[in-house]
Amino acid sequence: MNPSSKMFKIIAMLLAMMLVWQAPIALANTLSELKEEQKKVNETKNKLNSSIKEKTSEINTIENEQTRILNQISDLSEKIDKTNGQIQKLNDDVKKATEEIATLEKEMAVLQKKIDERSDLLENRARALQVSDNVSYIDVIIGASSFVDFIDRFTAVSTLIDADRKIMREQKEDKSKLEDQKIVLENTKKQLEADQAKLVTLKSSLDSQKNEKRTLVTQLEAEQAKLESEKKLLEEEYSEALQVSKENEKKIAAEQARLAEIARQEALKNQGNNSGNLPAVSSGTWTKPTNGRFTSGFGWRNIGAGNEFHHGIDIANATGTPIVAANGGVVSYASSLSSYGNVIMITHIVDGAVWTTVYAHLSKIQVSVGQSVSKGQQIGLMGSTGRSTGPHLHFEIHNGPWKSGRPYALNPLKYINL
Repeated sequence: MNPSSKMFKIIAMLLAMMLVWQAPIALANTLSELKEEQKKVNETKNKLNSSIKEKTSEINTIENEQTRILNQISDLSEKIDKTNGQIQKLNDDVKKATEEIATLEKEMAVLQKKIDERSDLLENRARALQVSDNVSYIDVIIGASSFVDFIDRFTAVSTLIDADRKIMREQKEDKSKLEDQKIVLENTKKQLEADQAKLVTLKSSLDSQKNEKRTLVTQLEAEQAKLESEKKLLEEEYSEALQVSKENEKKIAAEQARLAEIARQEALKNQGNNSGNLPAVSSGTWTKPTNGRFTSGFGWRNIGAGNEFHHGIDIANATGTPIVAANGGVVSYASSLSSYGNVIMITHIVDGAVWTTVYAHLSKIQVSVGQSVSKGQQIGLMGSTGRSTGPHLHFEIHNGPWKSGRPYALNPLKYINL
């Protein structure tokens, strides 16, 4: 082999090694970018959801306002109907008064005819007296030829005088009665017409208010339609964002699985015989943290110190058996802690919610606080530190942050398969 060929092979090997070393970094960057994109999508979803709620609230406010105005329109319609009824009654009253006035005018014509006839009678009588050389009633009486003739003449004159007086009185009474009736009817008619004019004005005002309310309702309906349209667009955008979020979650899960496999392969190279015991990374959100024999479950138990609640599960195997992260996340604790012994706690974000996993009794911790780990990545080795009767992993899952008393602890067997 010539020197140039040998040098070419060395350079090719170095380039290949550089590509291998850079691949995990590129994948990690891809995962980071995907998580950042997912964060932005979640922010968009939250903003859209908030906007949808605001539009819904505005629509409800408009619907309430429409209901209030429609009730006002209903009240106005009732008032208009009532006013129309009053106007109709006044129309009937005016018609009746007009008819009564017409009847009265006929009666007035009859009375006037009587008055004219009486006036003619009085004029004829006065004319007859003038024709008789201005003979008065006294002359007629004095000209009696005898006492009997005097009595007859006196009686006749008295009758004429009484008749004249009666005629004059009746004429005066008829005229007065006629004028009174006419005044009453004219006043009644004027009052009815005035009331009628007021009601017509009131009805016009009510009609105007009703039209204004209807215009306002039309405006509110247009505004509601606009808000409904905007809400629909927001819901469509939210649906699209939700779809993008689901696709990103799939990509993140796939990327985490790929990174986990890379970490697993690296662990196989670097961890010796024990690395061959890495658990297979399962699909879904969670994967089992180690290989071994299930020895104790979640719940109440008695291991010699009386009944106590076991907040996780125990998986036994040989000291040094690899322990992996059950899901991607950030190491929030990595040190010794009371009965846990050497323990690692990892904080995860799943569907926007905080979860925590706990890995206790380790013989060795291989990660540090603040370090990002991927699903299936080796984080430590099984041991028997702390309160332990033999090498095993004590594993916990919390739907929330880890707290003293472990109020958020859940049964891990609901999330992983051993």
